Amino acid sequence: MIKVLVVDDDFMVAKIHSGYVARVPGFEVVGIAHTGGDALRMVDELRPELVLLDIYLPDLDGLAVLRELRGSTARPSADPDVLVISAARDLDTVRGAVRGGALHYLIKPFSYEALRDQLEHFRALHQRLSALPGDSPAAQQDVDQLFGSRSRAASAPPKGLATETAEVVERILRQAGEAGGDLSAAECADASELSRVSARKYLEHFADTGRAEVRLRYGGTGRPERRYRWLP
Repeated sequence: MIKVLVVDDDFMVAKIHSGYVARVPGFEVVGIAHTGGDALRMVDELRPELVLLDIYLPDLDGLAVLRELRGSTARPSADPDVLVISAARDLDTVRGAVRGGALHYLIKPFSYEALRDQLEHFRALHQRLSALPGDSPAAQQDVDQLFGSRSRAASAPPKGLATETAEVVERILRQAGEAGGDLSAAECADASELSRVSARKYLEHFADTGRAEVRLRYGGTGRPERRYRWLP
């Protein structure tokens, strides 16, 4: 089992993300932290292999936690990989995460499928690294395989996604964006003559890959409506 620490200041969001992780075979949530200080302490105590790290925390921000994890010599045996999960979209934050060594950056809100894909990619990389002999230098082909598999996995489309249908949904989203609006899955389904479930799958794919953004519209009762807008 791959041990995961979930770090998020919002108790409900942390619970949801922990539930996502628990649904993916081979992963186990060993702790939940709501502050940067608690995150660093729990990394030392629990030794997770992966940290799901929010940026907006009440004490240290996520980038400071990431720098501490990567720069500290006090925890040589506690050096987890980090997957940033945040609503922060500004380029300085994204650059900071990349330069800090984050494996990936998921923008909230994201779907279970988006997180599951990243966890599965991490598991594949983890298994490849574990299979390499620890007492001999890595060959170039081993390194190429590791980095190549990671980049291919990160760009792989979801199963069952058709290029032609994706182009239709993209065109509809672009047209709505040019008119200054956004779309729900139901509205996209009507415009594209797809089922609501199929339309949402394509919309979520564009959101997960950073080509569209999602905002939540809250009504009087029930779950908030997810609205999608194509990013220029």
